[in-house]
Amino acid sequence: MRTPRFRAARLAPGRTGTRRHRTLRKAAVAVCVLALAAAGCAREPGAGEDPGLSVAAASGDFGDLKSVCGPGDASSASAQGVSATQIEIGLFSDIGFTKDPDIADAAKVFVEWCNAAGGINGRELVTNLRDTRLTEVRQRMLEACREDFFLVGGAAALDGLGVKDRLKCLLPEFPAQVTQTANTGSDLQLGGGSSLSEDVNPYTGFYNWLTTQAYPESKGKIGLLTGDSPITKVMGDKLTEALTASGANVAYSGLYPLGGLADWTPYAQAIKSNGVRGLIFLGEHRALTKLEEALTSLNYKPDWIDANSNSYKQAFLDGAGASLAAQNNFVDLAGTAPLDAADQVPAVAQLRDMFEQYAPDSPITYQVLRAFPAWLLFAESATACGDELTRRCVFETASKETAWTGGGLQAPVDLSKPRSDQPRCFNVQQATPEGWRAADFDPDTGVFRCGFTPYRYTVDHGKPTTLADVDKSMSDLE
Repeated sequence: MRTPRFRAARLAPGRTGTRRHRTLRKAAVAVCVLALAAAGCAREPGAGEDPGLSVAAASGDFGDLKSVCGPGDASSASAQGVSATQIEIGLFSDIGFTKDPDIADAAKVFVEWCNAAGGINGRELVTNLRDTRLTEVRQRMLEACREDFFLVGGAAALDGLGVKDRLKCLLPEFPAQVTQTANTGSDLQLGGGSSLSEDVNPYTGFYNWLTTQAYPESKGKIGLLTGDSPITKVMGDKLTEALTASGANVAYSGLYPLGGLADWTPYAQAIKSNGVRGLIFLGEHRALTKLEEALTSLNYKPDWIDANSNSYKQAFLDGAGASLAAQNNFVDLAGTAPLDAADQVPAVAQLRDMFEQYAPDSPITYQVLRAFPAWLLFAESATACGDELTRRCVFETASKETAWTGGGLQAPVDLSKPRSDQPRCFNVQQATPEGWRAADFDPDTGVFRCGFTPYRYTVDHGKPTTLADVDKSMSDLE
């Protein structure tokens, strides 16, 4: 689906209204949500929203980045998707199936802001929304290979289905999120945030804080509840390995059906009877709020619940009801600046101003916070390439960033080397009746706590796809 300038971004087709399709959609959405859970598939965080924001001027500066976008005298058609007047960018999203517009909202706001500032050396950004409808990743990738200059700021739950085609056509991507092992850390890719599909556990620092500093007595009584899907089963296996290696004990491990449950009491009773003191939940936030309702009715409160970044949204706070005060929920944003840090992080404040101007009815979500560094990385690198804009120039320019922060939206990342080979940062948000707030996790680098080394898995769960896998090399990139 090609949608210039997002005029119809919210009109992506969905499924027909038959009962069979509704049932299939419910199950498949559950798979999608579970696949994205570790990477953060959030909406409506509502963490410290301030309706009285001033309108941000489109100066072309963002956070601590200068002249990300601006006018110029570009005149050549230097590559596929590039003319003297515009640049076509592909944007992957499951929007037609999930109806979740976060990725599209982020692109809309960035593109309108950038074009208002003059575009990329005078070239206008035009975004082609590649609606995968969850399962049509490969079809959309083949379309992108024929038309797009670059892929930026997107996410698809089954992103591994298109990675070989992307590499065959030498199409680089700066994604907002990555979810499947075949795509996570693949060649011609930079960014994508933290995910349990990596070959290391990006949440090592978070779990060490929970089990050794915040709640040390929970270390021997960890519970893990996972949606019954091949994707999340692997996530559960990885976490079990990492926790065991750290000296923790997984006292309870359960699977729940993707279609949901009418009564979560049996799971709550199992958690209670096993004396679980720290609960990790891999799944969708509505299911978690039902489980917590059952735990609360049993008058049982673990020391902590890892709700995962999928729950960093206002909808989770609303759904939790009375359990919000009764249970102790945390999420690790894995080095992404939270919304309640706007008074400390100018980039967060500016992002909120931009949404107030360009998309006042759209919430800033975790996916938005992940997408914007990708857009900024592309724009800054493309601007540096000047008139002779090529894929090679943009990718190589971005690859030289050794402390990339997206203007301040994330902790520094060295894009010149594999993400698994560098220390990480974490930052913890806690769900309270007043909203999502920073937990007392002893940040040492601004709003982050940095320097931990992520646990590297010893079991082979698959590898990212390389150019060599499709008989290509970096020398083929133009």
